[in-house]
Amino acid sequence: MCSQRFRMLTGYEFSPEDAKVRTLRGLVGRKFYSGVFLISVSVDSVMNAEEILGKILSARPEVTRQQILERLEGEKKKTGGLISDETLLRMVAAELGCVISADKISMPLLLLGDLLPGLGNVTVVGRVVAVFASRTFNGNRKGKFASVLLADRSGLLRVVLWNDKADLTESGVVRVGQIVRFMHGYTREDLGGNVELHTGENCKAEVDPHDVDANNYPTIRTFNTRIQELAGVRKSARVNIAGIVRYPSSVSTFERHDSSTGKVMRFVLADDSDEIQVVVWNEKVDELELILKESNSLQIVSARLKKGVERGLEVHVDAGTYIEPLASEEIFSEIASLKEEMSRVNVRGEVASKPETRNVKTTAGEAVELALFELRDNTGTIWVTAWRQHAATAKLLTVGKRIALKNAYVKRGFGQQLEISTRNLTLIELE
Repeated sequence: MCSQRFRMLTGYEFSPEDAKVRTLRGLVGRKFYSGVFLISVSVDSVMNAEEILGKILSARPEVTRQQILERLEGEKKKTGGLISDETLLRMVAAELGCVISADKISMPLLLLGDLLPGLGNVTVVGRVVAVFASRTFNGNRKGKFASVLLADRSGLLRVVLWNDKADLTESGVVRVGQIVRFMHGYTREDLGGNVELHTGENCKAEVDPHDVDANNYPTIRTFNTRIQELAGVRKSARVNIAGIVRYPSSVSTFERHDSSTGKVMRFVLADDSDEIQVVVWNEKVDELELILKESNSLQIVSARLKKGVERGLEVHVDAGTYIEPLASEEIFSEIASLKEEMSRVNVRGEVASKPETRNVKTTAGEAVELALFELRDNTGTIWVTAWRQHAATAKLLTVGKRIALKNAYVKRGFGQQLEISTRNLTLIELE
């Protein structure tokens, strides 16, 4: 592991049997970090110490020559003079957030998943997948803070923006979807044991940097959990889910222990695997009340998974949760173009036969209602099987009525003929 990280930083290799490397193994255990990567050293060096020193000063003009030399002397005492000045200066450069190769100096690539608590002078790059509103605090010092959630291929990281850095989100300079580089931050551990990046006075942010390929940074959907899979997630964990809103309730109020008034609202969120009860609290109720409608699609980021009061699981939306409405993707297919196993199909047409209803038993032994009818457009006709609650909607349809069937799927039915079948998320809408 050490040799791999070393090669990433310097391009050099070392022998595991080298006496100097064996000495360094003990030093690595004492937390030699660049603010980003764990640093090893090179046994051989191409540039001399003065050249390396010059490159550090060129890359970090805010650091003086004397400060670098003092750091060098400190490292020489720690290593007992067994390691060359050139190698130690590379380590000093790494601690300052730089990597020196034989011909250039560059910033190392940091994956968010590599971070540990207690690092200083950290630079990270990621896609903003959530923005959390700023809050004020009082006490010995007054101020404010906001936070964003960054993503790269290794995971998610919360970045806490203190005081004037909170203006980045308040002004809209930093928004969801952008690629942002945060420079000169420091890491801490939150109450849940997760690593966070904090921005001090020296921290800078660069939005959509020209030298970063946005295609390398995933969206939040990469980190979503299907609702059916939430049963295997640790309770009280923060989860990311997306789905369609079902059965939104009205807002209720309650009295807290301090006699203040709180708010709560519930709805069901359904994806193609299952559905789950969502409980929204306090200020998030105000945020959602205006946009929460039946059949809306939502992305929920960092909600708390809890055991339900009566049974099952619930997802709780609180101040640490981000919610984003998702645009509906309504591309309608012609009946003649439908093929077996097509999923999330949208079809428009007119009812071509009177719906017939019957009660049937599923393979699991469950008794459910089923409605069957034909749907026709200008390319062809196909049978529709509407299950459970959709059967109640379908049996009210009349021949000639135009409908839109959304988020259904195509399968082989009776006589191996293609048919459209409803699922939990399917919508049958009159046009």
